[in-house]
Amino acid sequence: MSTTDPILVVDGVVRAFGGVHAVDGCSFTVADGSITGLIGPNGAGKSTMVNLIAGALRPDAGTINFDGHDITGLAPHKVAELGLIRTFQISREYPAMTVMENLMVSPLRQVGEGLMTALFAPRRYRQQELELVARARGILAAFGLEHMRDEYAGSLSGGQKRLLELARAVMAEPKMLILDEPMAGINPALVDRICEHINEIRSSLGVTFLIVEHNLDVVERITDHVVVMAAGCALATGTMAELRENEAVVNAYLTGGASDARAAR
Repeated sequence: MSTTDPILVVDGVVRAFGGVHAVDGCSFTVADGSITGLIGPNGAGKSTMVNLIAGALRPDAGTINFDGHDITGLAPHKVAELGLIRTFQISREYPAMTVMENLMVSPLRQVGEGLMTALFAPRRYRQQELELVARARGILAAFGLEHMRDEYAGSLSGGQKRLLELARAVMAEPKMLILDEPMAGINPALVDRICEHINEIRSSLGVTFLIVEHNLDVVERITDHVVVMAAGCALATGTMAELRENEAVVNAYLTGGASDARAAR
């Protein structure tokens, strides 16, 4: 279960494109150790919000705080170095590299990335390489991909690429994972597997999740808490059971929720 302290605080964030406010004064928190859902109708601003948190976009106003650090407008690689890792709606594997190689490039700040260390501290480099290989094989085994470690990532099925992307994210040793529609386009059996992996990663590694997902049954099944966005704002928060009884949330899914979102401010 989650703690009560937030690891992520989004406060009054605004982002406009050509005068259109994709995110308009959005505020919410994600509790440390929680699995939090981020839902809303198409055009609600969810993907823009994820890009703002992950550093792919800079907000026009407001602040974003992660694990005690102000990450507002911070570059994506700097956000990742703090332990906030995201995945994408469309898997972004390295297709010409093997499954194993895809995992091996995921850890941040590897010893071998520095030329001087690689040249003058080869023992340290080799030791880390052995440790990373062992960890990567363990993660691949946990995700049922170990037998495919020498296959090119581009040859995997869509579902296998989803598993690989989640495995790569775990390899980076995150404090928090943002998953952008992880269940999109995959079969029900794989949905069940990914749900199990998410729960296992949270329970065994203490990773916090923020999950953007349109499958509300999945959201109800695995989340502790849910944030509903509409018209660029956080319209409501609560459990899925509570939100199903919230008239403003129901209207948002039927109408897009712009008037309800403005009224909720």
